[in-house]
Amino acid sequence: MSHKKIKTISNPKLKLDVLSKQDVQKIHEATLHIIENVGVRFPSKRALQIWEDVGANVDHEKKIVKVKPYLIEDALKQAPPAYALGARDPQQNLPLDGNHVNLGTDGCGVEIIDIHTGVKRTTELQDVRDIARIADATEEVAFHWVSVSAQDTPVEARGLHELKAVWENSTKHVQTESVYNVDEAKASMEMAIILAGGKEELRKRPVLSLMQCTAPPLGHDGGSLDAALIAAEHGVPTGFMTMTACMTTGPVTMAGTLAVGNAEVIAATALLQLAYPGAPVFYAAAQTASDPRLGVYTGGGPEDFLFGAATNILADFYNIPLSMGSFATGAKEPNWQAGLEGSLSTFMASVVMSDMLLGCGFLHGSRIWSYAEMMMDCEIFSIIEKMMHGIEVNAETLALDAVAAVGPGGHYLAQKHTRNHMREIFMPQFLDRRPYTQWEDKKDDARDWAVNKARKILKEHQPDPLDEKISKEFERIIKSVEKK
Repeated sequence: MSHKKIKTISNPKLKLDVLSKQDVQKIHEATLHIIENVGVRFPSKRALQIWEDVGANVDHEKKIVKVKPYLIEDALKQAPPAYALGARDPQQNLPLDGNHVNLGTDGCGVEIIDIHTGVKRTTELQDVRDIARIADATEEVAFHWVSVSAQDTPVEARGLHELKAVWENSTKHVQTESVYNVDEAKASMEMAIILAGGKEELRKRPVLSLMQCTAPPLGHDGGSLDAALIAAEHGVPTGFMTMTACMTTGPVTMAGTLAVGNAEVIAATALLQLAYPGAPVFYAAAQTASDPRLGVYTGGGPEDFLFGAATNILADFYNIPLSMGSFATGAKEPNWQAGLEGSLSTFMASVVMSDMLLGCGFLHGSRIWSYAEMMMDCEIFSIIEKMMHGIEVNAETLALDAVAAVGPGGHYLAQKHTRNHMREIFMPQFLDRRPYTQWEDKKDDARDWAVNKARKILKEHQPDPLDEKISKEFERIIKSVEKK
């Protein structure tokens, strides 16, 4: 198996503080107040029993749990601050240690701009395979979500079909939000155990992680809770993503929405620690605002960008990794709006060193997948990665020997120092730097080049094949769920 490069952000020079220590403490205290006095809804018999066993105030009829602050705080202390996500190819394991920013795709879109026709259509299983192949070949993408829904597969096992498709077409880590009931959770754990090489190997090298969305405001889905508990039992990293929105599912103020979303996340995270102390968990968020004119999800804007930075500071406060929604855009096609919103959301989440970034490739609030957008989003990430490393200042980079050799009025093109370092200058794939006359002759643009690159990858890239025996075992597991 050949070495494959993954581009991540590490050892940054750029820093950003959006919240002071006092701000964070106030949000934390408000969060604990909400959990203790307002409560969080946990519509799962198993979850309610866990809370009841530790002395929480449980309303079984309303499924609402109210928890003393010390129970939440003590539970969160059990969560590991750092660990690694495993991959089919161990060379592509990802450290979640606060010093790496890893880019992933997002999910789970229901429409796609067809790579051959350019026409928007419903997503299918083949789309899951194709996106996985392109992500496998793209160094900016460090891990996968199941990006789009395989709507041509049986709904009761759809998430499993999607997992199989990604694992067969990529050697990178897989994170899914498509497993949210007991049967699929148990089956996905069985598949992950086979892929990792045993139960203990899965604990050491979790080739799968689960994302579960909360049900704001201040609620959860019962099936998702049960699935998360099964994952935690197997040592599979699990996160809860709040998607609270100012004015609709959260207070109109950003601080209030942060507190409500934080209550959803840390209450569920504490639940997993109470059930399985030390289970790997992560904080997850994709908070936004609502447009006052329409009352709808914005999908991008200054609130999104600030949330991206602030949430990482909260995750650092609780000393657990973060998966953050980025490339947030409400744009319907790859355009100026998509570039603006994707750049700013990703920069803000990167500069505070979010462990995982989600969202490349999506338009219209993560509903529509676009191959062109994916390629251009990866370029944005590459630009940010270059910026985050700052400017290195030492004897070699100050280039005094080259300055002396050139002197006043010369040029540096022929200098050995130039030849040694010229490849360090960023070279874009899709930014147009051509003379005007060349552009005028063709009038093509970044979208054209990005789609062509994606087509080229699909035509030429062959991922390392998954062992046929493992594929057959996956098929057996999937069929057993479908028979139920």
